[in-house]
Amino acid sequence: MRIGNKCSVTLALLLCAAGALGVVPARAQGILVGYWDPLFDEDIDERIPGPAQNDFVGLPISDAARMRAESWDPELLTVPEHQCVPHPSTYGFRGVGGLRIWEDRDPETQQVTEIETWIAWQAQHRHIYMADPPPHPPAYAAHTWQGFSTGKWEGDVLVVHTDQLKAGWIRRNGLPLTDRASMVDRFFRHGNLLTHVSIVSDPVYLTEPLVKSNGFLYAPNGIMIPYTCRPAVEIPRARGAETCCLFVHAGLGQPWPA
Repeated sequence: MRIGNKCSVTLALLLCAAGALGVVPARAQGILVGYWDPLFDEDIDERIPGPAQNDFVGLPISDAARMRAESWDPELLTVPEHQCVPHPSTYGFRGVGGLRIWEDRDPETQQVTEIETWIAWQAQHRHIYMADPPPHPPAYAAHTWQGFSTGKWEGDVLVVHTDQLKAGWIRRNGLPLTDRASMVDRFFRHGNLLTHVSIVSDPVYLTEPLVKSNGFLYAPNGIMIPYTCRPAVEIPRARGAETCCLFVHAGLGQPWPA
């Protein structure tokens, strides 16, 4: 018998023995754990200085979304109540903060139960439930900035579905999302590069799903510092005079009383 044939027979015997013991090859799952620095070579004008007001070119928005955005006042962001509002998960990965990803595992089975992400800017903490996710929150449950996320592996790609979101935004110039929005995002790793692709749907403010992508570079010596936000009066205003109007212009309901 040739050496090559001997090796084939040995390998076959080992695989049979592994099957008899209940051992199966691991699924092709990527490793996303670690620190990642955002890359800004894509859509830098939108993501760093911010888009111009009323710039909606190429976005599949409805007439209702355009009307909301055209009535938005950027001074809303100077109101103390809005200064520490975090990005929703439908936008957060396009921001400027470093990203940390880690796994939570069952101590007995070592099965991954959650994948968690933390973005430094505005301390965005997201839970992605993997194995045996908790029951989906009922329709009347409170919505959150990060929403309710469940994930699964498709080969070495992490696919995540998110809903139960607070009303948020598509772009940092007042272009809104309702609390009926949902998102499917995918995480691809190629060596030291991580690509994130999001597909956002909204039956009210989008006429078709909105697809965006952005990248991260692995940071072997990455760090994560606390994010402390302290609201302050940036623009002095007479009590109730201008603050009320900013909330009306933003489409957030009736004016606040003085």
